[in-house]
Amino acid sequence: MNIVKSALLALFFMIAAPALAQQEMHFDKEPLVIQTATGKMLNFTVEIATTNEQREYGLMFRKEMPENAGMIFDFGESRRVSMWMENTILPLDMLFIDSGGTIRHIKENATPYSRDIIDSIGEVKYVVELNAGVVKKLGIKVGDKVASPTTTRKK
Repeated sequence: MNIVKSALLALFFMIAAPALAQQEMHFDKEPLVIQTATGKMLNFTVEIATTNEQREYGLMFRKEMPENAGMIFDFGESRRVSMWMENTILPLDMLFIDSGGTIRHIKENATPYSRDIIDSIGEVKYVVELNAGVVKKLGIKVGDKVASPTTTRKK
């Protein structure tokens, strides 16, 4: 009898776990502005990932995202950051930003579902993910400035 219960429980978790993993997590939103070196002001609305759980979940399982939307990951302190695209359906551009709001590194067109490590190259405090192609289309470059309530909050 215990074997049957164990088998049923295992079957439940095999079926339910993927469905539970795909349930959307709640993220607050805020405005974010990127000021390019040419003085252009680019406006976005980003979701905020500040907890370990939120940063781990990120934009996984999303099938679409508005063009002017994205997500900001706040790591709380400056450090070298590594990310990947496992379970992420959308191709993304990633902006690696230091504690002063300056873009230090950009990864364009990160490949969906890839387990390849995407490294910040140096110490950063934030990462902003946008739809792939936005960086090229809008001319966002290393050295541009990023401002949002998250990046300007004193901690």
